[in-house]
Formats: sequence, C-alpha cells, structure tokens
Amino acid sequence: MISLDACDLAGWVAELGADAAQLAPWALPPQLAERVLLAGDARLRADPTQWRRVGEGVWHASATVEAGAVIKGPVLIGPGCFIAAGVTLRGGVWLAERVTLGPGCELKATLVLAGSALAHFNYVGDSLIGSGVNFEAGAVVANHHNERVDKRIWVRWADGALHDTGVTKFGALVGDGCKIGANAVLSPGTVLAAGAVVPRLGLVAQDA
Repeated sequence: MISLDACDLAGWVAELGADAAQLAPWALPPQLAERVLLAGDARLRADPTQWRRVGEGVWHASATVEAGAVIKGPVLIGPGCFIAAGVTLRGGVWLAERVTLGPGCELKATLVLAGSALAHFNYVGDSLIGSGVNFEAGAVVANHHNERVDKRIWVRWADGALHDTGVTKFGALVGDGCKIGANAVLSPGTVLAAGAVVPRLGLVAQDA
C-alpha cells in the first residue's frame, strides 16, 4: 500500500533514461534486453577505454567475473561489479556500478542499481531492484503465479486497491536500501518502499 514515489524511481530513471519515467515498472523488464543492446554500444563508443565488449551482447568496464559464471547476453555489467562462480544472467540484465552477485545467483530480465548485493543462491526475475539493497542467502523474487489459473499479476498501490498490471511475468519493485532476509520470498507483484525490511523466512504476498 505504497506509492511509486516511496520507491524513489530517480535512480532507475537516471540509469535507463528519462523515457523510463513514462512507463509502469512492470513494462520495463520486457524492454531490458533491447535497452542493454543500445546502452552497451553507446557506452563503448563514448568511452572505449572504460568499456569493452566481452561477449555477444555483453559489456563491462572493470567488473570481476569469476570462472564458471554463465552470462547470456544482452547483459550490461557496471564498473566495480563482482560476479561469482555459478551466477547465471539471462534475458536482459542491467547491473549498475558496484553490484555484488554471490555464488549460485540467477537473474533474469532485471535491473539492479548501484551498491546492491545478492549474497548467494538468490533468484530474481523480471524485477527492478534499487540501490543499496541487500538480499541474504536463499531469498527469491518470484515472477510468475504458477499456482493460479488466472496468472495475471496485480499490485497493491497507495490507494490500497489492487491494480491489474496486464502482465503474467513481473517480480518486484524494490526501493533503495531494502533488506531481504534469508530464505524470504517476494511474491509476484511485490512493491517495497525504500528502507523496507523483510524478515528471514518471510513471505510477502501483497495481492492477497
């Protein structure tokens, strides 16, 4: 029951561009693959000393990527990121600077802003993650209602009412500085205000 303003969209707009402010959060993950392709080439042209193409549709500047990470472009990895062995990135992933992904993490069609960390064995799908967010081990963001006949995803907004997103794949909108405890689950359509804390083993199901 919070507003988009409480999530501080300024960081996402600064990273993706002003046009992102005109889109609903759930409209952005399906666009990330295309946006990464455009941004990667643009950054390489603008500063080839700081950016390089390291694979098909994959760009990074000064990231550390351990052996055994699986990176399926388009993927943009910002300066100072750390990608551990066993990480899988796919479906259009955009990492801002100093993002840490520990062993066994999987991200799909997700934007992660500066200084956020996923400890290990985390799954995040079709989501927007703010800056300075911390996921403890095993916490996941579910992006699909596997258990329902009607798989449309609804979000609960500031007016307290449920709103139909019109999509069947959307994980979470996580505000800056949130802390997600170990083995917690954010159900599809979760919206967390900046600084929110989800306890260990917690379940967030805001459309109940």
